[in-house]
Amino acid sequence: MVFCFISDVWINIICCYNYPMNMISSSPYNKHGHNQIKICVSGSADTSHFGLNTLDIAKELGREITRQGAVLVTGATTGFPFWVAMGTKEEGGISIGFSPAASEKEHMEVYKLPVDYMDLIIYTGFGYPGRDLLLTRSSDAVIFACGRIGTIHEFAVAFEDYKPIGILEGPWETGAELEDIVAKSHRPNDKIISGDNPKKIVENIITMVRKYKVDEHEKK
Repeated sequence: MVFCFISDVWINIICCYNYPMNMISSSPYNKHGHNQIKICVSGSADTSHFGLNTLDIAKELGREITRQGAVLVTGATTGFPFWVAMGTKEEGGISIGFSPAASEKEHMEVYKLPVDYMDLIIYTGFGYPGRDLLLTRSSDAVIFACGRIGTIHEFAVAFEDYKPIGILEGPWETGAELEDIVAKSHRPNDKIISGDNPKKIVENIITMVRKYKVDEHEKK
C-alpha cells in the first residue's frame, strides 16, 4: 500500500535525525532508521471512566518505551495515548502520531485532536477506521491498555496482521475483554503477552520484536 510506504519513510527520517546518537549507536537494531523499533500504544481517548491512576500508568509506559530505546507511535489523539506521548517526550524520546484527518486544520478543528507531544503527525485522511490500519501496520508491535470500541478495532487489525501484541492490565476491564476475545477466536497466536508492569511489558515486547524482525545485515 502506497500510504503505508510513505508513512514508513517519514518515520525512518525522524528516527534517524531526531534520536540521540548515543542511543542510535548502542544497539545493532538502532543503526538504521528502519531498524528502530516502533511501538504503537492503543488506548481510549476518553479516560474519565477508568481508574484514578490510569494517566500515571500511561506516562510511565511512555517513559519506559523511551528508556528502552524504542519510538512511540499513537493515533495522535487525546486520553491514554496523549499521556503516553507526554511521558515519552518528558524522557526525551520520539513520538509519532497518525491522525484520522487529512490536514492539521481538520485535525484540530473538526476532530478536536491535539498536536502537542508529537514530533511528527501523519495526516492520513482516512477517518478512524483507515487510520487504525496505517497506525498498526507502520509499527513493529502494539501495546493495548484501557480502551473502548476503537481500541478493540485496532486490536483486531493487529491480531489479523499477526503483530506482536502486549496487553497492559490495570484499573480497567479492557485487558480481560481482549484476552476473552483471543480465547474465543479459535485462532492460536503466540505473539500475545500480558501483564501489569509497564517496564516488563515493554521489555518483553522488544524481545519479541527482535526475534521476528528482519535484520538486513544477516541477509547479506
